[in-house]
Amino acid sequence: MLDQLEADAVPPICRQTPEQARRQMVEMTELLGEPEPIAECRDVVIAGPAGELMLRVYRSKNHTTGVLVYFHGGGWVIGSVDTHDGYCRALANASDVTIVAVEYRLAPEYKYPAAPEDCLVAVRWIVEHADEIGVDPGRVAVGGDSAGGNLALAVALMARDRGGPPIAMQALVYPVADFDFNRPSYHDFAEGYLLTRADMMWFWQHYLGDTAAGDEPYASPLRCDDLSGLPPALIQTAEYDVLRDEGEELARRLDAAGVPVNLTCYGGVIHGFARQLNMLPQARAALEQLAEALRGELVGD
Repeated sequence: MLDQLEADAVPPICRQTPEQARRQMVEMTELLGEPEPIAECRDVVIAGPAGELMLRVYRSKNHTTGVLVYFHGGGWVIGSVDTHDGYCRALANASDVTIVAVEYRLAPEYKYPAAPEDCLVAVRWIVEHADEIGVDPGRVAVGGDSAGGNLALAVALMARDRGGPPIAMQALVYPVADFDFNRPSYHDFAEGYLLTRADMMWFWQHYLGDTAAGDEPYASPLRCDDLSGLPPALIQTAEYDVLRDEGEELARRLDAAGVPVNLTCYGGVIHGFARQLNMLPQARAALEQLAEALRGELVGD
């Protein structure tokens, strides 16, 4: 895959404008193949902190009332509910948990903390309108991939610090956890593995209005002094990924804080592998692991 990207002369994200990078992600998503059919997929528009906020609800034929609120990846700058539609469909089908994807505001048009504030509002709306969308307000998980994993962590911290709502689980797929580019994996895989060190610097530059904000726990959860009281976490990392080490450090920190955590590093794959369900056996294995964990935490007896 990396050879093909090189042959196609796909430019690195860090050399593009946000608009160009967004188009490129849409084009790469189209290469993932047709998404799975699903029993129900509908959009809901709610009032967000700065205008309308769109949610997309996914249900399988045998859906349960547990719900995962999902935040898409893309470095807070690119990606959308549409680019992650195939993944959310597959996860809903595999888990029988209701998935609600959130179209949060993107940077640089809307810098931190716009995205996490949108995500928290979405989770609270789902809890408050549980009957309307057919879910159990006591069985709500948060999750996401990459920057979406970062947002899930932020929401879990904000919910803990601001009096709720209660979160049952965190599903963190190669999450961004720290505004720091100097862990070994950042240097070992700095170039040549799709997501580069320079790309991550580009994403953070667009996301933060002020680099000092990178010290705030809702931007960099590993900067939080106290990670206790957070919900159980499933963390998935990729072997050849600049973000691998911070995901593993996050697992250690959560464990030390008394938070149940399950960490799996998937070998032989790079950042973004989880959406490549029609191409990589590791992607399907990661999906099944997450689906099993969701059933365990969110599906009642």
